[in-house]
Amino acid sequence: MNNIFVYCEVTEECVIADVSLELLSKARKLADELNCQVEAIVVGNEVKVDLEATLYPYGVDIINYAKDERLFPYTTLPHFSIVTKLLKEKEAQICLFGATCVGRDLAPRVSSFLKCGLTADCTSLEIGEHEDKKAGKVYEKLLYQIRPAFGGNIIATIVNPETRPQMATVREGVMKKEIYNANHKGQLEMVNVNNYVTESDFCVKVLSREIEEQKINIKGAQIVVIGGYGMAGGKDGFKLIHELADVLGGEVGATRAAVDAGMTEHERQVGQTGVTIRPKLCIACGVSGAVQHRAGMEQSSKIISINTDSNAPINAIADYTIIGDAFEIIPQLIKHYKNNTK
Repeated sequence: MNNIFVYCEVTEECVIADVSLELLSKARKLADELNCQVEAIVVGNEVKVDLEATLYPYGVDIINYAKDERLFPYTTLPHFSIVTKLLKEKEAQICLFGATCVGRDLAPRVSSFLKCGLTADCTSLEIGEHEDKKAGKVYEKLLYQIRPAFGGNIIATIVNPETRPQMATVREGVMKKEIYNANHKGQLEMVNVNNYVTESDFCVKVLSREIEEQKINIKGAQIVVIGGYGMAGGKDGFKLIHELADVLGGEVGATRAAVDAGMTEHERQVGQTGVTIRPKLCIACGVSGAVQHRAGMEQSSKIISINTDSNAPINAIADYTIIGDAFEIIPQLIKHYKNNTK
């Protein structure tokens, strides 16, 4: 078995999706441990960026580029045919997908066809060994696919010792996007699309698309104020959260419990079933800190917890903890910030 592959999703704007760049950053680190190469799979038509200049700095050694006007916008069958045949031909060791609409459509089909496992929504990927005591075997250099399980009550480490490739999907923001080497160079291999697809793969055609502009986007915010179920009082309980975020120039996030209670919009939900954020500052107000929620915000540079419960799980990962009633503390924070800033 050979290299690590990352399916690089092409967005509606015809650029490489951020989640794919994040996965390439992680794949490079895994490849260094396994002493193998990183290969990117790009399937689409015109890309508005220089692929080589974009991908090589993230540690990509080989770009497999399938370019054809029929491959954009995304439809399942041709992308499926190209990816599965490439992975089989090159005997991929690991293949990673973003946990996006496209990744969640494509990755399960690929894993089912190749008869290998797939772990969805991983929060961490590591390399390690696994001992099968029943079979008396020790497997080395396996991909640890780590994710919350059983409603977030445990953190499961899943391994796939027998079949290849080892496959996983990862949500945007979970892995850190970072340049490996600005001068790193690889090679571009053009894929002969006609050798990988048939006319039947194009039986579905997209005639038109209506794309609604995203109204709320907290992924790129440098300051996020998160409200939990502890901010009781319906939407009125979130007025203070919004006011504090406005004063700090940040965005508002929420836990699933707060969203389910109707306190705010689903687009603001942070956690395993929401968005993953990496702000410079995260202020958690009335947040208990369930593992599902922590998975979406624990990579924040600084975390401040405001909670009446000194034993709340959120305090274990907080850099600073304020024990008290958020409805009393937040107005003081707002007043102090306004009085001490120009």
